[in-house]
Amino acid sequence: MEAKSRTLGILLYPDFELLDVFGPVEMFAYVGDELTLVSVAAEAGPVRSAQGQSSLADHGFADCPALDLLLVPGGIGTIPALEDETLLAWLRERAASAEITTSVCSGSAILARAGLLDGRRATSNKQFFELATSQSDKVDWVWEARWVDDGDFVTSSGVSAGMDMALAVIERLWGRERADGIAALTEYERQRDPTADAFAKRLRSTPSA
Repeated sequence: MEAKSRTLGILLYPDFELLDVFGPVEMFAYVGDELTLVSVAAEAGPVRSAQGQSSLADHGFADCPALDLLLVPGGIGTIPALEDETLLAWLRERAASAEITTSVCSGSAILARAGLLDGRRATSNKQFFELATSQSDKVDWVWEARWVDDGDFVTSSGVSAGMDMALAVIERLWGRERADGIAALTEYERQRDPTADAFAKRLRSTPSA
C-alpha cells in the first residue's frame, strides 16, 4: 500500500449532523501521519451542528489547502445547503481534483445537486432517500446498501454508516490490517459487506423514490 501523505477535507455547514462528521473522523484520525485532517466551511470559525454543538472550521473556502480526500456530511442543514451555490461550486471544484470524495447520509443529496454523481451509483439515508433521489435522475440510486463505492466517489447510508464507509476507504488506501486495527482500537464492530443494509428492510419494505 502507498505511504504517501494525504489531506482529508471535512466540510462543515450549519446544522450538519455530528456523527456524520465525527464518526468517520474518529476512524480517519487513527490513520496517523499519513493523513492530515482539516475542517472547511464557507468561513473559518465555529459552525453550529444540528445537535447544537459548534465545531471549528480550520479554513474557509477561499484559503482551503489542496485536498486529496473530501467528506460531505448530511443533517437537517442539507436542505438549505442544496440552494447554496457557493458551497456547490466549491464542491465541484474540489471534487474534480480529489482522489476520493465521500458522503454520509444526506450528504449525497448535496453531491447529486452539484451534478457530481451523474452517471454513478450512490446511496443515502433511507429515511430521507427521496431527498437525495429528487436531486438528480441521472444517478443510479441504490436503495439497499450500507455504502456504495463508485471509485472516486463513495457514498454511505444514514449516520453510523459513515464509520463503515470510512474504514472501507482506509482499507482501500492503507490496507486491511490498518482498517481492522482501527476498528479494534475503537471497539467498533465493523460491517464489511456494503450491501448488508438492515435499515433498508426495517424502515421501508420498498423504496418510495
